[in-house]
Amino acid sequence: MDFFSLEQLKELATVYGYWAVFAGIAIENTGIPIPGETITIIGGFLAGSGELNYWLVLLTAIAGAVTGDNFGYWIGRIGGWQFLLKLSRFFRLPDEEVEKAKDKFVENAAKAVFFGRFITLLRIFAGPIAGIVEMPYPKFLFYNFMGAAIWGVIVVTLAYFVGMIIPLSQLISLIAKFGFIALLIFAAWVFIPILVKSYQKNPS
Repeated sequence: MDFFSLEQLKELATVYGYWAVFAGIAIENTGIPIPGETITIIGGFLAGSGELNYWLVLLTAIAGAVTGDNFGYWIGRIGGWQFLLKLSRFFRLPDEEVEKAKDKFVENAAKAVFFGRFITLLRIFAGPIAGIVEMPYPKFLFYNFMGAAIWGVIVVTLAYFVGMIIPLSQLISLIAKFGFIALLIFAAWVFIPILVKSYQKNPS
């Protein structure tokens, strides 16, 4: 939200309605860091005030999330791995370590794609990363759709009902805090076992 004020995003959602919800979350899920979830929350909020239809906001949010992640997946699948190797070599990371990181993600790809919807940053990059590590497309499509559907129901419904009680800015702040906390939990889940293994190998 550094480049867009809440007033600008609300005006965007008011003027373009369902198209703003669809495009916002689709672009974000492609791998471009724009406030797509915030626009979805505003869409749910506007539905609660009677300016938009709840069901159409929900359907466009799910459709945008699925579409964006699919674009991100194929962008990562087509050229992402070679780009990642070049980037890792630039930072002097051995290819073997990058391969290990790839295998680590593959082991948890389904969880990352599904739960990534609710996690700050991972929501943006889960699709492209799934493509980079060549997660089987049917498996990706299933978890992508299931995650998008549950995420859409929770976010739009929460914005619809809770938005009637508290101001929009406070609602967005609460959901953002949840996403950040989820990111910290995810980071701990991924990195703590790595640090423990590293300490066990090199206790000194």
